[in-house]
Amino acid sequence: MTYFKTAIIDIGSNTIRLVLYTYDPLRGLKEVENIKSVARLRNYLQVDNVMSEEGVQELEQVLLFFKDILNDYHIVDLRAIATAAIRQAQNSSEIIERMWNNTGIKIELLSGEQEAYFGYFAVTHTLETPSAITIDIGGGSTELTYFKDKELQCSHSFPFGSVSLKQQFIQGDTMTNEDGEKIYEFAKSNFETLLWLKDAQLPVIGIGGSARNMAKLDQRKKDYPISGIHQYEMTKEDFTNISREVTSLTYEELKQLDGLSSDRADIITPVIIVFQALMDIVGSETFQFSRKGLREGLVIDRILKDNPTAFNKYNVFERSTKFLAAEFDKPLEKTAHFVQLTGIAYFEVCKIGAFLYNAEDLHMLKQAARLFHIGEYIEVDAASQHTFYLLSNRSIDGINHGQRVRLALIASYKNKDDFSRYSEPFMEWFSKDEFKKMRDIGALLKFVYALDASKRNIVESIAMEQSGDNVKLKIFTKGNAMAEMYQANRQKKHLNRIFKGEVTLHFIEKEG
Repeated sequence: MTYFKTAIIDIGSNTIRLVLYTYDPLRGLKEVENIKSVARLRNYLQVDNVMSEEGVQELEQVLLFFKDILNDYHIVDLRAIATAAIRQAQNSSEIIERMWNNTGIKIELLSGEQEAYFGYFAVTHTLETPSAITIDIGGGSTELTYFKDKELQCSHSFPFGSVSLKQQFIQGDTMTNEDGEKIYEFAKSNFETLLWLKDAQLPVIGIGGSARNMAKLDQRKKDYPISGIHQYEMTKEDFTNISREVTSLTYEELKQLDGLSSDRADIITPVIIVFQALMDIVGSETFQFSRKGLREGLVIDRILKDNPTAFNKYNVFERSTKFLAAEFDKPLEKTAHFVQLTGIAYFEVCKIGAFLYNAEDLHMLKQAARLFHIGEYIEVDAASQHTFYLLSNRSIDGINHGQRVRLALIASYKNKDDFSRYSEPFMEWFSKDEFKKMRDIGALLKFVYALDASKRNIVESIAMEQSGDNVKLKIFTKGNAMAEMYQANRQKKHLNRIFKGEVTLHFIEKEG
């Protein structure tokens, strides 16, 4: 599949969204625009479950607005899907036909099972977590899935959500303690009907806007030093503290709360109660967040049908770094030799005992090599600073936030002082030994980068020999290695710190 632009219109019970995407086989899938309208279609379902004329007109006006945007962006590849509000409407067929006649937009009505599946599909293709329970609370329905080793085991869709719970249990905009208890018992009794949830002892992964707001609230409370919520994790204690704080606030106080979207101020409290009930049933100690859900699942599924190798849910991190490197002008063909040489250097350092071999460390090192000093794309003289900022603040599929900072510290390594400066906000995240390991691995990477100075693959291999405190490094070349010699001697000091002794370099040119 070649480059293309596509759009998803997601007609939910609380919001209607238009999301524009681009896909490039070299750089991957990117969200380029996200426009929402808080239509609250669930509120227009009458006692007989017929959507009122006012609600249908609201939907039509939003779709006509979105059609103008699609025309301006010259996007003709569109998939419009509807979930609980239209699914539960007795006049759903009439609504879909009217939208087609009046807007030219064909709406596909998803079942609850389809909605759950595509949420699971996005999570497993963008998170590394092997097994978990997912929950996506919309305005009118709640989807749950259980996957094991990335394979879907069970799924279910409940016909209640944030808007319907508010309508059913809360008078006015502020939830009382009694309201909260009723919502908890209601959610718990429904969840208990699914035997696969009981004491699953797995992480719970939240999808969608309400989960996203929970993550932002926790980050605000902790004065979190990096951005993004995809793959953010909260402990059960963190979750309980946020729940206690939020459910004690009035509607007016919630509207002023940093990190909470004002259009969710009246529905966040029942959502938190539902999350809490699920964690209790599952026996989960961890709540994770996925920014990727139904819409991304639909797009990834479409791409994979045309190109089955475009995404690999069993190797999310490596695929993500491949796309990211290409975006900053370091495609695979430019970095392959450097990555290979880095792996050889790691094994040599382990062989003489300076590092203790660890498969996860090696994998992280190779991905850091692929992204080493990508900040050069912005400014060569400030490559290290830009690299650290980009990697630590950008969502990278397949790794959690701690691993993302670890990657950023290694891939941005320039010297000990800059490493310490970048590390300062994260002193509580890692132990002293972990910081030392990252610093040493970064130093090794910085030296190996010098061995690829001319970008001509001159250095074929290396070998290390230790005698007492001294290390002899043999560097085997296949041509004039003047540039590599110069840079390697400049960067040799980084190796000296790793070995705490003198390193001597011996360049050996291959004959013929």
